[in-house]
Amino acid sequence: MKTNLLKPFETNSGVIITCFYENEKELSDVQKALDEKFSGVIKNNIVKNFEGKFNETLTFPLENGVKIIAAGLGKKEELTLNKLREALSKTISAAKKYMKDNILSVEFIKKEGFCLKGTAYTTVIAAGIANYKFDKYKTKKDEKIETLEILSLDFDEKIVEGIKKADILNDSMNFTKDLVFESAEIMTPDKVAQIAKNLADEYKIEAKIYDKNQLKEMNFNAFLAVGQGSIQEPKFIHLTYKSENPKKKIILIGKGITFDSGGLDIKPPSSMLTMKTDMTGCATVLGVMKAICEIKPDIELHVMSALCENMPSGSSYKVGDVITSKSGKTIEVDNTDAEGRLTLADVLTYADEFAPNEVIDIATLTGAVVVALGNNITGIMGNNQDMIDKFKNVADILGEPVWQLPIYDDMMEGLKSDIADMKNTGPRGAGSSVAGRFLQNYTKSKNWLHIDIAGTAYIDKPYKELQKGATGVMVRTLTDYIMK
Repeated sequence: MKTNLLKPFETNSGVIITCFYENEKELSDVQKALDEKFSGVIKNNIVKNFEGKFNETLTFPLENGVKIIAAGLGKKEELTLNKLREALSKTISAAKKYMKDNILSVEFIKKEGFCLKGTAYTTVIAAGIANYKFDKYKTKKDEKIETLEILSLDFDEKIVEGIKKADILNDSMNFTKDLVFESAEIMTPDKVAQIAKNLADEYKIEAKIYDKNQLKEMNFNAFLAVGQGSIQEPKFIHLTYKSENPKKKIILIGKGITFDSGGLDIKPPSSMLTMKTDMTGCATVLGVMKAICEIKPDIELHVMSALCENMPSGSSYKVGDVITSKSGKTIEVDNTDAEGRLTLADVLTYADEFAPNEVIDIATLTGAVVVALGNNITGIMGNNQDMIDKFKNVADILGEPVWQLPIYDDMMEGLKSDIADMKNTGPRGAGSSVAGRFLQNYTKSKNWLHIDIAGTAYIDKPYKELQKGATGVMVRTLTDYIMK
């Protein structure tokens, strides 16, 4: 999708979306310009028949086939950028069927307290979310916006900056969603590693791809145990972006289980239906790397992911096995379906070798986080409260809500093993926090953040602006957090 900034009278779009506050009849400058172009249709027809309630819409057809769609924003004093994104995204999604030549126009909203860059960014992100559809395997494809026109009488550089940033993030979120939606048959560890290599080649950044034999030499034993039941060879990817004068070194780690059957502790069929998405952490950090390579901030960013399948077979790791992780700590396998934390443990240990300023891991880690927070709130935890607070602030601004879950030292009691340093699972209660406490054993960083997206990475019904399926959650938040 290409985004253009145009004057209202310059548009030749077949669909024009214009916005109204609840019970406010005064036209905006853009609406006055559109009225001049279309013979007073907004003032004489739409204003008289439209209340402007939040998420209300009214479609008015013109003689030349153009349709003007009024979008309700609700009470002016209650409008936030998050509510604007929701209202626009829903309206755009419904309006796509009216397009001519795959062009759609949207009025740029000006409101006191809204910065121009943030409003432009929000508008284009809303369109990007509405426009996305994974229809690779559909014989009949959905209509998609090829050109988005932002209609404004102002051509401020801040609006242009917001559009440019949103275009980058839309591409990055779509990249992530495509990886998550693709079947596990296609998206094998080797395929994901090749995609990561292609990304590195495109942006001329460093890429290291490690195979099974190299990983054995590197003592990635916990990770290799998880993947040993699959015929697909495990891979470990490490991409590095480095500006000329980096101000900070950040490591992003994404869980990369390309299919999770549960191993010998096999999942029931209903729980396995979406397990191609268990590599969403990896897809997310690759999407973030794509965005960072476009924006080019003054940082050093390392993206890492251990990629494998967790499958049952004669060679699978078993309950009762004792694994010596890369850190040297021993782990008794209590449940083969608690595999993500084993792969992350080795990567966290590897990350310490680079003396980072911050370490962030993101994973579809626990079903317990879904029980605690549902499918619309992401769980976060870590060992630096200031870091957690800053991340939460960014997430709230961008409409990707997070909630801090606690980690206490005494949670290690539930992870005690009679024959090893620890087990890979603990008691049923506080499962997400216990998993976080397990991971904390494997990082020396004092600035570590763990993000559990098991509930929010893939949703089974639409929510606000989000469509059913892969959400691309945390691509925007992580990118903004890193840039700040």
